[in-house]
Amino acid sequence: MVNLETSLCGLNLSNPLIPASGTFGYGYEFAELYDINILGTFSFKGTTKDARFGNPTPRIAECEAGMINAVGLQNPGVEKVISEELPKLKEVFNKKVMANVSGFSVEDYVYTCEKLDKEEQVGWLEVNVSCPNVHGGGMSFGTSPEAAAEVTREVKKVTTKPVIIKLSPNVTDIVSIAKACEEAGADGISLINTLLGMRIDLKTKKPVIANKMGGFSGNAIKPVAVRMVYQVYDAVNIPIVGMGGVSTAEDVIEFMLAGASAVEVGAANLINPTACKDIIEDLPRVMDKYKIENLSEIIRCV
Repeated sequence: MVNLETSLCGLNLSNPLIPASGTFGYGYEFAELYDINILGTFSFKGTTKDARFGNPTPRIAECEAGMINAVGLQNPGVEKVISEELPKLKEVFNKKVMANVSGFSVEDYVYTCEKLDKEEQVGWLEVNVSCPNVHGGGMSFGTSPEAAAEVTREVKKVTTKPVIIKLSPNVTDIVSIAKACEEAGADGISLINTLLGMRIDLKTKKPVIANKMGGFSGNAIKPVAVRMVYQVYDAVNIPIVGMGGVSTAEDVIEFMLAGASAVEVGAANLINPTACKDIIEDLPRVMDKYKIENLSEIIRCV
C-alpha cells in the first residue's frame, strides 16, 4: 500500500496536491463537483486589504500549451473574506486552508496577514510578492531580494502561522531572492508564479487582453518551474511548494524529485475542474509504476 502523506512547514498533508490560488476560488464552488476534503489543502483566491474589481476585460487569452491571464487580483477584500467566504468554506472543508495574500505596500501585506493569521481555518499564509504597481517605484516586490525580505520580515512580526513566500520567475536570479526570504524568516517558498506573456490579435492588430500583458501559465512553463525548484532546494533549508504546468500525477512526482514538499495545480483546474481529484486518484498507480512507496521519501532524490 503506497503512502501519499507529506508535510508542509510542520503541518501534515494527506497528499501533496494543492489547487493554486486564483484557480479554485474560495473552495466551496468546487465542493459542488466533488468532496474537496480529498485535497491535501488548497490556496484560496488572492486576497488584498481592500476589495478589488480587477483589470478591465478581456482578461484571458488562450495560447499554445497554456493561457495568459490578467485578472488583476479581483477579490472582496480581507474583511469580507473573513466574514463571508471563510464561513461558507467551513461548511464543506474540514482541513486547514492556505491563505494567499497580495498587497501593494508593505503595510498592506502586514494588515492582511495579521487579520488572516487569527483565523482558525487558516493553516499557512502564502504571501504573493510578485504583484506589480507597488509603492516605491512600481517594481514587483518579488524581483528584488531586499524588497522580498522586507515584506517577509514585517509579516513575520505580526503572524504566528507558517509564512510561505510565493516568488516570481521573471527574474535573473531566483536563488538570491529565495535565500533573502529565508534569512528574513520565511517558513517556506512557493514557486513559480506565472511568467510574463502576451498575445496579439492578427485581425485587429491589437493585444488580445486589455492589460496588454499578463501571466503565462500552463504545461509550457513546467521545465522552467522544475529547474527553479531544483535550484532553490540547493540554496535553502525550508520547504518548497512547487507549481507550474502541473496536470498529471507524473508531474507531481517530477516536482517532488526536484525538491518540492507539496505541489500546486493551477491552470489545469480551469480546463478540467476535477483535475486535482483525478491526479490524487491516479497517484497510487504512478507510484507503483515507478516503485515508490512513500512520497515523502522522494523529495529531492535527484
